[in-house]
Amino acid sequence: MRPENRRAPFVRTFLKPSRTAAVRLVLLLLAAISGGCVASPTASTTNSPPPPGPFTSAEFVTGSAPNFVAVGDFNGDGKLDLAVAGGSANTISILLGNGDGTFGTRVDFGTGSAPDSVAVGDFNGDGNLDLAVTNGSGDTVSILLGNGNGTFRTHVDYPVGHHPVSVVVGDFNRDGRLDLAVANNSDNTVSILLGLGNGTFTSFGTLPTGNGASSIAAGDFNGDGIFDLVVANSGANSLSVLLGVGNGSFLPRIDYVAGTQPSALAVSDFIGNGKADFAVGSAFDSTVNVLLGNGNGTFGGPAPYGTGLGPGSVAVADLNSDGKPDLATANLKDNTASILLGNGNGTFQAPIDTLAGVTPNWVAAGDFNGDGRPDLAVTNLNTNTVTILLNTGNFGP
Repeated sequence: MRPENRRAPFVRTFLKPSRTAAVRLVLLLLAAISGGCVASPTASTTNSPPPPGPFTSAEFVTGSAPNFVAVGDFNGDGKLDLAVAGGSANTISILLGNGDGTFGTRVDFGTGSAPDSVAVGDFNGDGNLDLAVTNGSGDTVSILLGNGNGTFRTHVDYPVGHHPVSVVVGDFNRDGRLDLAVANNSDNTVSILLGLGNGTFTSFGTLPTGNGASSIAAGDFNGDGIFDLVVANSGANSLSVLLGVGNGSFLPRIDYVAGTQPSALAVSDFIGNGKADFAVGSAFDSTVNVLLGNGNGTFGGPAPYGTGLGPGSVAVADLNSDGKPDLATANLKDNTASILLGNGNGTFQAPIDTLAGVTPNWVAAGDFNGDGRPDLAVTNLNTNTVTILLNTGNFGP
């Protein structure tokens, strides 16, 4: 915690009337000689406290080795909650939000082996949020159906490719039911699981990606109303874009250069032109590369922006409430989160770094205290905590 800023004590000096008059006379003479102004001897000056930083922080205990956090309202009270994957505990920790930026004691639910990432959606159409969790050592995805009160049913596992590390939700065959796309790191594929609408899934095959698929995201990249996919390939220094056909299948990938060892990505419209753009975190060279979309499924070259050391993830939110998307990264190697304010034209300002716990490795955005400003949740790998960074809105002029 930052030390409390205290005002200097207010001290008033009282002078005898005769001496006061003499002092004033001297001051008037000095002012006349110097041509300047001299403050009254009874005036008191104090140092104003510095303005607050962009965030205040608090930490909450999670399961062991937290490496991913997702946000959703899991108990239907209108307050955002957290789902944190605990990589070495084989659990998901649920922390229910109190609506004031604090969270209750975690409750853990079992998953498969070595959970890596979490996606949120209503997979059985009951109005309650469910979870899909990739299990890196089990080569499966665990589905945990929500009960609507913050608890979840026993996980059901579905086989995918080797070493699944990232999962995204979308309706890939346009049947009104949520499906899953899973990035498999060791065999360089994406597994497609089509949802049946009752919380169960069926395999729809795999798609080849570049080497070392490490993160996956979905969006409409060519404006045809059909979900497309983008995969960050850490072993190939590239992104693979797979345009959706609308029946669950995808066109052959198109690869784009994306910095060194890209490890995380986010999709947003950074220009406000209705076209999807990419932000790609590269932990190796401590940058975020931004690729602007052309609206037809193709993308421009990467523009790198510096961050703190080792950005392991990137999130998008309008953090300074100017109507322009900003970026936040969790920086594993220097225990910070970097904020890159967007200019609204696809470019970003120099990073603003804030402390974010020890070995922060994932960041997600949400309004945790209901003040209308997006806050950040950051998992801390080595301390088994999640840091909540409440947004003060003070990002300077």
